[in-house]
Amino acid sequence: MPTPEPVPFSTALRTASSEEHEAAEQSSFMSHLLGGRLGIEAYADLTGQLWYVYRALENRAGHLAEHPLAGPFIDRALLRTAAIERDLAHLRGPDWQDGLAPLPATAAYVARVEELAETWPAGYIAHHYTRYLGDLSGGQIIRGIAEKTWGFERKGDGVRFYVFEEVDNPAAFKRDYRARLDAAGLAMDEVERRRVVEECKRAFVLNGAVFRDLDARYPLSA
Repeated sequence: MPTPEPVPFSTALRTASSEEHEAAEQSSFMSHLLGGRLGIEAYADLTGQLWYVYRALENRAGHLAEHPLAGPFIDRALLRTAAIERDLAHLRGPDWQDGLAPLPATAAYVARVEELAETWPAGYIAHHYTRYLGDLSGGQIIRGIAEKTWGFERKGDGVRFYVFEEVDNPAAFKRDYRARLDAAGLAMDEVERRRVVEECKRAFVLNGAVFRDLDARYPLSA
């Protein structure tokens, strides 16, 4: 019998983490937020928590740029920190950092990203993938709902985090990104690929934990 074609690494990541991905997407907090049952302060809080995560991802990107596995994923077109800061200034005012602190789940998420950036760049890729490809996909749905719910200008202040001004063709960019994942997978042995898949699952679990902390902060009235 002919040897079956190996599953592309991008496909393996997506399918293996689908359960964790779905659980994060369907969290109570996100369902309530996008269903219009929470106020703009909850949206601002989510944005503030994401600031910590993206700062961790991007503060250490420079020294990974030459890494043979992680380097191809370091792309200035994806950088989100400055856009998040502009959104926070719009949402919380010029002193937006006052009173902002990471939730326990956010702190754990940040610590994991920072650890991987220093010690295991292949694992860092798993977190890079879950965040940025998600922003280019489902993030665009969030942007549209936020614009309608809170009256933000289309692609303007308040939702700039979701606007990739340097990505001219998101569909083509995502195809290229998946090709980079596939190339990275070919450069790993089977044990390393499995480890990265498990880290991808963990990334979604960490993200879901942030939503749970936010849900506890913004409980709906009975």
